[in-house]
Amino acid sequence: MALNTTTLTGAVTIDQNIIAVAAATGFAAGSFAVVDHEVMEVQEGYVAGSLNVPVLRGRDGTATTTHASAARITVGVAADFLSATEAQQATNYPISTPGRRRTSISATGALPLPLAGNDLDVFLNGTTIIAATLANPTNDMDGSRLTVIGNGKAAHTITYTAGLGGVGATADVITFSATQAGAVQLVAAGGFWNSLGTVVGAASVGGPGIA
Repeated sequence: MALNTTTLTGAVTIDQNIIAVAAATGFAAGSFAVVDHEVMEVQEGYVAGSLNVPVLRGRDGTATTTHASAARITVGVAADFLSATEAQQATNYPISTPGRRRTSISATGALPLPLAGNDLDVFLNGTTIIAATLANPTNDMDGSRLTVIGNGKAAHTITYTAGLGGVGATADVITFSATQAGAVQLVAAGGFWNSLGTVVGAASVGGPGIA
């Protein structure tokens, strides 16, 4: 078998045990679905082909959390994940290194921030433009990294009023490419976000230190 990918067609609350999906390919009783950083197991009562999937939440040591509508889901049996190029694993991290979490958003609003001492990946779902806002990190977040990733082609924007590195309006809006999925990585230092650079589908922003 192989891993399959689809999306949620509705938001998922932290205690919800039935998820709505756009396609049923790969779903079967006992299979596993990974949404953001949570592993779910499809329950025995699942009817093949149904787009409403009963699941057991927070499997393989992962935390149960909320998920946005349009968040991507990867589904398959355990052996599929073990043989995948990027294997899904339990969220266990050595004490000496930062934890790394993953979440996603599908609508305009504030970007979530990493917990102090941890890193966070935020996926911008789909091809509809998301106008996100970004708050200053707290001083105890120094060194925490925030990576914002578009999983579809869209000219998403991130408005950061303080400006990267605290420079204000000269570097306060990050704009993603409309023709290529992209990402930007930021690091917290001294109460501000600083750019570590852009990756595939490079985002653009005016201001010092930005290529």
